[in-house]
Amino acid sequence: MTRQDALQLFALSAVWGISFLLIKWGGEVFPPLWVALLRCVFGAAVLWLALRLGRHTLPPARLWKPLLLVAFFNNVVPWTFFAWGELSVSSNIAAILNATTPLFTLLISLGVREIAPSARVILGVLIGLGGVGLTVFGGLSGGHASALGVTVLAAAGLGYAVATVIAKRTLNGLNPVGLATTQLSLAGLMLLPAALLGPAPSALTSQAVLAMLFLGVFGSGFAYLLYYGLLSRISSTQVVAVTYLLPVWGLFWGAVAGERVGVLSVVGVGVILAGLALLNLRPRRARPPVPV
Repeated sequence: MTRQDALQLFALSAVWGISFLLIKWGGEVFPPLWVALLRCVFGAAVLWLALRLGRHTLPPARLWKPLLLVAFFNNVVPWTFFAWGELSVSSNIAAILNATTPLFTLLISLGVREIAPSARVILGVLIGLGGVGLTVFGGLSGGHASALGVTVLAAAGLGYAVATVIAKRTLNGLNPVGLATTQLSLAGLMLLPAALLGPAPSALTSQAVLAMLFLGVFGSGFAYLLYYGLLSRISSTQVVAVTYLLPVWGLFWGAVAGERVGVLSVVGVGVILAGLALLNLRPRRARPPVPV
């Protein structure tokens, strides 16, 4: 991972970090399917504009199957599940639960023989998940999370992991803007009938509408431009390592919004960051022999 990649990962984490609070605010008015749908609509609008202005190309039609799968597992499932889970889980706990994604990605990558990780990588992921466990325990014991909500959010992380591995194996090398535009557009088309047939939004508030607008434009549109650019250059496990930075942002924005931050949550974030450091630590290379 180059320094530029690391900076882009940090920027991506900053944009996605506030998304959990925005989902919480939007969910006060919009049902989960509507939260996911509006993210797709606003995000796709940004990406179609970038596609036209930059004269980017769309993926070939022959890739419709993996494109549908990625749209389903990376947008339809997790975006709906995060809005559902945050009905009974605080936004800072949701941000930390999102850090389950690297473990799922690693396990799936092992199953499909995409990678052969070293003991250091496995240990880093396990340490990070230990931090997640501390935070979940603190949330459950403190009344800031329900068992159902935690389960739903973990399933959302699994969806992200499945989509990341599929995209890396089948969609690598495509124009990232065209790929992201197609993905959000397909996800929106899948969500539209389900949202229309489901519960309708309640009385609109300015906070909920602005939250969904910001979430779609920045947390979905601009963020995916960064995401797919990174996925084309570094491994899927490294890309989803961005989720280890989201707990810091989640705790910060949750505290700003008045959510209680427990001691276990702070300790858990510290453990997660330790796992991230170990996961991305470059092994030392042996020095070449000095000519004599």
